Amino acid sequence: MKVLVVGGTGALGGHAALHLAAQGHDVTITGRGTGAFAGTPLTALGFMQGDYVAGDFTPERLRGFEWVVFAAGNDPRHVPEGEDFGAWLHKANHVALPAFFAAAREAGVKRAVQLGSFYPQAAPELVAGNVYIESRLAACEGARAQGRAGFDVVSVNAPFMVGTVPGLPSAIFDPYVQWAKGLIPIAHYAPTGGTNFMSFRSLSEAIEGALVRGEPGKAYLVGDENLSFREYFQLFFKAVGSGVVLEERDEELPLLPDIAIPQGRGNTIAYEPDAAETALLGYRRHDVGAAVAEIAAQFG
Repeated sequence: MKVLVVGGTGALGGHAALHLAAQGHDVTITGRGTGAFAGTPLTALGFMQGDYVAGDFTPERLRGFEWVVFAAGNDPRHVPEGEDFGAWLHKANHVALPAFFAAAREAGVKRAVQLGSFYPQAAPELVAGNVYIESRLAACEGARAQGRAGFDVVSVNAPFMVGTVPGLPSAIFDPYVQWAKGLIPIAHYAPTGGTNFMSFRSLSEAIEGALVRGEPGKAYLVGDENLSFREYFQLFFKAVGSGVVLEERDEELPLLPDIAIPQGRGNTIAYEPDAAETALLGYRRHDVGAAVAEIAAQFG
């Protein structure tokens, strides 16, 4: 199939793009520029420059693609300096994202997967009053609302993600590895609480499964392992061969600030993905440790 991966220059979209290309699909990725993925395997894929928030992807530009993977939903990292946080997320996720899917439908795209966040499904009590989570729910619902006969839209809602794309820098995982190696002077502790974690590899398999077998209009809550934050960060120390045993503290960790824990430090979001849906999408389980080992090898 001829596939467009929107946000394919980033980590999750890039991994999914490489996975789909390995299955024999003709894959093109999009991004605002080429610099972010220079020197990675992503350079072997087709590239279309553009920004969905700016409305760059018109039906004319999308025509000819059979499948679309949308992996560019905005979160707090994407809000430009000086922009109002809530107004930007509304513009990006409430308005521009559904407009992109409407353009894809007009262009004749047959199947589309919207990659979203697990919070609205796994912890719906967090939605009310949280501008970010409200925007991710609006993106999930708004994308699927554009589906029609002949244009199938499926959402895949993922938890905390763990993994790497060869050669692609990571402002998240590189510091974790350096900390575990003793190169960043932060005390050896993890904040209380925890969540569900999933590897890039498992998610890419789930995205492929959603494209091939997903039920039109369905939102799939995917995930893998429920871990405390202490158990999660301990995997990085193990991966670099450190004997340090982390303690658990009810204290903000600079490498995982409280703003990145929407349920609140000390709380846990834990769930078991539906077994039938996991089988339908065809993604592997128990892959988080292997993903951390790959991160340590890349950034160590």
